[in-house]
Amino acid sequence: MLDIDHLASDQTVAFGAGIRRKARDHADAAGCGRVLVLTTPHQSDLGLELAEILGPMAAGIFSKAAMHTPTDVTAEALSHLQDAGADSVLSVGGGSTIGLGKAISLRTGARQIALPTTYAGSECTPILGQTENGVKTTISDPKLRPQVVLYDAELVATLPVEMTVTSAFNAMAHAVEALYAKDRNEAATQLSLDGLAAFRRALPEVLADPTDLSARQATQEGAWACGTVLGQVGMALHHKLCHTLGGALNLPHAETHTIILPHALAYNAPAAAEELAPLRDVFGQDDPARAMWDFAASLGAPMALKDLGVTEGDLDRMADLATQNPYWNPRKITAEGIRALLHRAWAGRPPQA
Repeated sequence: MLDIDHLASDQTVAFGAGIRRKARDHADAAGCGRVLVLTTPHQSDLGLELAEILGPMAAGIFSKAAMHTPTDVTAEALSHLQDAGADSVLSVGGGSTIGLGKAISLRTGARQIALPTTYAGSECTPILGQTENGVKTTISDPKLRPQVVLYDAELVATLPVEMTVTSAFNAMAHAVEALYAKDRNEAATQLSLDGLAAFRRALPEVLADPTDLSARQATQEGAWACGTVLGQVGMALHHKLCHTLGGALNLPHAETHTIILPHALAYNAPAAAEELAPLRDVFGQDDPARAMWDFAASLGAPMALKDLGVTEGDLDRMADLATQNPYWNPRKITAEGIRALLHRAWAGRPPQA
């Protein structure tokens, strides 16, 4: 079990199977008046359940959250919020839904309760990525972090195995990049390693028995740790690549993170060998990038960008976009290096520096 008490003072964070049934109590304690429930289209039934739990506090349901938080969807949700007279949102879902809640809060100051159903960790961060006209931009503001986060292991117990794996790798990417972040610190490093170790230990258990609530809670604790780190230190090449690919080609977020992570790790390993050394203890291998790639393969994760619909002809343009306005990175970013990285990720080949 991870100790969250001394690190989550700016949020109310609670874990427990079935804790969603206490959503009304938490909303009341957070000072919410009328609460608009947000979901994606395929989670609308869960939204109805939460609206029933909220009872008279419920101000309706908006079930059009979408990947990469498109601004036109946000505009429609804002109109719905205003028409319903809501002052708060309950975002139940993954990064798409929680991102919509943040986008609404950014524009209105609405209070946020997050009830994650994936491991992406957006609920822990003050970061919002939005897409307009195919371009994804990211902003950070402490006010974007939800006031309340409820982790209900029952809600991830039915998460399909494939989505469990990719969502977990999305979370692990935050922790990996925190290890070599420009503004890294001892506390964030330890939290990163704790989160990675939690996933390394629990994911095989979840795949063996997806209904194991103890293992599911362990992965949620890993998600909390990795997401909290994302709110503390900056990200680098991996996140730049994923934002570029996702925004320009409308690729699925978690799958893209899963495929790119070992390759970005390999690219940066020569410049961050000391910072990445603790991963040997987590994964039991000397080469952290190959260890991550092998771990992904052992879990049946997607391994090739071409399987997401990316064509070889897309790679030059993606390399060009990724080298424009690059994030800080421990290793110098070159067009040739990024093009080679993307080609290996496209083909599903093992990573190399």
